[in-house]
Amino acid sequence: MSTIRWTEDHTHRTARWHSENAAPLPRRTVVADDRVKADDAYRLACEGTALLWQGDFHNARQLLRAIGRRIDRKAPGPGSSPSESFHLYRRHSRHRARVLGKLLVLLDDDYALASRRAPDVRQACLEAYGPPKGPTAVSLRELLGVIGAHQWRVKGVDVPALGARIHPHYGVFAPVRGEYVDLVARAPMPSAIRHSPATGTAFDLGTGTGVLAAVLARRGFNRVVATDISARALTCARENTHRLAPADRVEVYGPGLFPEGRADLVVCNPPWLPARPAGPVEQGVYDPDGTMLSGFLTGLAGHLRPGGEGWLVLSDLAEHLGLRTRRQLLDAVHAAGLRVVGRMDTKPRHPRSRDATDPLHMARSAETTSLWRLTARPAAG
Repeated sequence: MSTIRWTEDHTHRTARWHSENAAPLPRRTVVADDRVKADDAYRLACEGTALLWQGDFHNARQLLRAIGRRIDRKAPGPGSSPSESFHLYRRHSRHRARVLGKLLVLLDDDYALASRRAPDVRQACLEAYGPPKGPTAVSLRELLGVIGAHQWRVKGVDVPALGARIHPHYGVFAPVRGEYVDLVARAPMPSAIRHSPATGTAFDLGTGTGVLAAVLARRGFNRVVATDISARALTCARENTHRLAPADRVEVYGPGLFPEGRADLVVCNPPWLPARPAGPVEQGVYDPDGTMLSGFLTGLAGHLRPGGEGWLVLSDLAEHLGLRTRRQLLDAVHAAGLRVVGRMDTKPRHPRSRDATDPLHMARSAETTSLWRLTARPAAG
């Protein structure tokens, strides 16, 4: 257990240090309150000093925004290529997260926050962190994410394809971009079970909230097996599918990618960008070296029943950013003993695709999300 140490009123104090993104223990920690100047806080944070907040909660949020504005004054311009622009953007994002992560708050034994005008964060922290283990220091930026995740969990995300709401947990990718869900809801069934999906089995790999597993169950599959490598996702998927899917149709399995056996349909919506995530929340978007995509492709043929299909749901944003080419994707499909039998495309509807101030706007505005229908190639000879 990492322990953070600071001096307050000439008394040495300690608390557990917790960071979901595995940020290192600050080298030095000082107490800060409403009197601290934004320029001084920014300078200390850039130097690696953490500021443990003892003032008004709303003022802490204002200070966090002020530090963010000072960081963004030094944001990089566009690179000489889309790939360079992306790497400059990611480097700046990591620096921004590092500096903003130096503004800390102290959670009490029961996750209560003693700051003036602070919200009740106990339930949100319990959902994200599990049972409390004593006074704990966390970054304010992370805590705001925990609070936001709790609100998403309570309110849910509307999924028109289900006519219902999905309730994501902290650290589980939320289906706020509904276009990929719509693709799975509309794609034609594999020919072998087109007229009798109730006799078929479907796998949903990397299920996350369980939204696609619920869609497949609603489409008539009598058995759906949903997998994930994340313990949080497995818990989240069990809760959502139990509520949304017909009784006993969805099994949640893990941690792992493929379950045992074969299926008539295997669906996979892997992280779309082959890059390193900065923490658990980003694992739904970034996948180093495209590991999950590769695992899906190489394992698919061995898990399909005769006449079965694999549906790969993938954005081409990585292609527009110069991180992967279409030829590399198709070569990987061929090398795995697969062939493409169809494709459905859709354009993104999220606000960032129309935000001209986004440093990656050119790539985002050109993005297409596709559902690739794959089958095993017949054996030669």
